[in-house]
Parts: sequence; structure tokens; C-alpha cells
Amino acid sequence: MSPLTLLLIALGVSADAFAVSTARGVTIRRGTAAPALAIAVTFGAFQALMPLLGWLVGVRVAGAIDRVDHWIAFGLLTAVGVRMLREAFAEGDDEGAVRLGLRELLVLGVATSIDALAVGLSLAFVPVNIVVAVTVIGVTTFCLSLLGVRLGQRSGTRFGATAEVVGGLVLIGIGVQVLVEHLT
Repeated sequence: MSPLTLLLIALGVSADAFAVSTARGVTIRRGTAAPALAIAVTFGAFQALMPLLGWLVGVRVAGAIDRVDHWIAFGLLTAVGVRMLREAFAEGDDEGAVRLGLRELLVLGVATSIDALAVGLSLAFVPVNIVVAVTVIGVTTFCLSLLGVRLGQRSGTRFGATAEVVGGLVLIGIGVQVLVEHLT
């Protein structure tokens, strides 16, 4: 897998974390570093852990499904991308209203990284160094989450939906790329 493709995957799966971070940033007083770091560390850690778990499951079943693995990767990435697009256009998003405590951070960390689990499963079917992949995903999510909190503090939640749309389209595009590469 090329470094650019890996970075695009990292940006795609980080979109939910960015959107939630931006929404949470609205409720965090400017100049307060601890909540921003807590959000970024939590989201980065979960976004790194979930693809690793997905990859571990995928590697165990990869040999049994190698004739259709590209279809599975395409389906998973496309499904995650479509879900992100739907969420971006859904009304009534109340994630920003959740109180920021340890339990809430953990719930948001899991909620924003479920997509990364499916992406990790799809990574088992393509040639990739999983240590590098989860590191890039975790660090990218950390940075985008920190940026999201800061943007939320300054400008509100207007960037969250756009990030989810871009992330969804990127994941769909990568799914199509995986399928085309295996079929040609």
C-alpha cells in the first residue's frame, strides 16, 4: 500500500473524530489545554487500536476467503464511507452536548472508531505493514482531533459535516481502487 493511500485512509477514518472534536471544542473554554489533549489522546488511541483488532480478525480468515477478499475490502470501505456521508447530512446531531468526563471520553472514543475496525479488517486483505498503518492512523487522528477542538473553540461546528463528507468520499474511493486493482 502506498504511503499516500495509507494517509488518505487515516484521514478518512479520522473524519468522525475530527467532527466530534470540533463539536466538543465549542463547549471547551479557550486556552484550556487539558480537555483538548484528553480528547486527542483518547481518539488517537482508539483509532489506532480498532484497525489493529480488525486486522487481527481479518488475517485469521484471509486464507479462506482470498478469492473474494477484494470484494470484502470494497464492501467494507464503501459501507463505512456511505455511513459517514449519511451521518454528515443527518439532522439532530447531539454529540457535542455530552459532558466531558472519562466515561464520556471512552464512549466517544469507541463510537468514533467503529469505522476503523472495519477498515482494519479490510487492511488484512491488502499488502500493508500494520504497525505503520495503525501508527499513521493514530497519529493522524490525534492531530486532527486536537485541531478539531481548537477549531470548535474558535468557530463552532461548521467544519464537522464537511470533514465527514470528505472522509466518506475518500474511503469509498479507496474501496473502488482496491477493487479495480484486484480485478485488472
